[in-house]
Amino acid sequence: MTKINKVVLAYSGGLDTSIILKWLKETYDCEVVTFTADLGQGEELEPARAKAEMLGIKEIYIEDLREEFVRDYVFPMFRANALYEGVYLLGTSIARPLIAKRQIEIAHETGADAVCHGATGKGNDQVRFELGYYALDPHIKVVAPWREWDLDSRAKLIDFAEKHQIPIAKDKRGEAPFSCDANLLHTSSEGKALEDPAEEPGEYVYQRTVSPEEAPDKPTYIDIGFEKGDAVSIDGDRLSPAQILERLNDLGGANGVGRLDLVENRFVGMKSRGIYETPGGTVLLAAHRGIESITLDRGAQHLKDELMPRYAELIYNGFWFSPEREMLQAAIDQSQEHVTGEVKVKLYKGSATVVGRSSPYSLYSLEHVTFEEDSVYDQKDAEGFIQLNALRLRLLAQRNRGSA
Repeated sequence: MTKINKVVLAYSGGLDTSIILKWLKETYDCEVVTFTADLGQGEELEPARAKAEMLGIKEIYIEDLREEFVRDYVFPMFRANALYEGVYLLGTSIARPLIAKRQIEIAHETGADAVCHGATGKGNDQVRFELGYYALDPHIKVVAPWREWDLDSRAKLIDFAEKHQIPIAKDKRGEAPFSCDANLLHTSSEGKALEDPAEEPGEYVYQRTVSPEEAPDKPTYIDIGFEKGDAVSIDGDRLSPAQILERLNDLGGANGVGRLDLVENRFVGMKSRGIYETPGGTVLLAAHRGIESITLDRGAQHLKDELMPRYAELIYNGFWFSPEREMLQAAIDQSQEHVTGEVKVKLYKGSATVVGRSSPYSLYSLEHVTFEEDSVYDQKDAEGFIQLNALRLRLLAQRNRGSA
């Protein structure tokens, strides 16, 4: 076993990471630093500090990273309109690079020689965390307890906790119906009661959205302001990145927007079923595409759409810090230079629909597109345009007819 002197643990304060904390000290006989990130998961984080102190931890980091999360990770991703497999807004995927980055920084600040995460050996998160760690510190040691220990059942975890006097809330003693991860962008629920993809999930799974059936019968209209591809205001109120997403979460969730039931392809090779809620992100994506529709040139817009699946896959697979993601980001960011203006979105019973858009940099020319009389476009020009584009098709048809 690798000798470890000091390790920075990504610590939630829950049962699993509290057990990991104790297991690290017992297994590696090392000093443990805990790091708890507030990414907008909606939980009180001070109990994590109290629990870490009770377990004998001297160096405890609890940090509010909500603004950095949205500004430097979520917004750059949304400039690309990133969707994994056409539908998933990457809420879990985009949070991991920031946690990994801060863990490595804390390791350097505290003189730790290792970092530790609580991801299982079956999922994507182990890959995302560790690719982030190694990209930022190629010599860091990584501990992944779920790939090392024999605590492979709920009963064994409970027994370990009781043996080491780790407090367990009564509602945590039973088997949880599903696993949940949350941050300011989304909630993710999977496993156990949700593992059969043929069964519709119960309403109890959803935490941030009302059902579309129960949403108001009257639509909600909102105006979202953009500057260079990033949302900066809602209904005229200028807000910070995290405040923008919080407000959109509230508005979208109240109208049943942002639910997704997905069977996805994990990077490790298996398929998994997840229930996602991304109310604010769903609204933001619709609005961003709305403002791009009038400010991006056709070639740039279509090229962005071609690049997007590759960009989204890089984020899903954990390659945020890779040179290819950074290359794509540079191209995407350059395309956003004139993506500025206002978008009106209609929220109604699960849908977010763009119903208006305007920009000082608009490429939309009513003079050219009008069905009425105009003086700027000669319709006769279309004949030559069609003839040139048809030339190769006509030559092909002549050849094929001759060989039939």
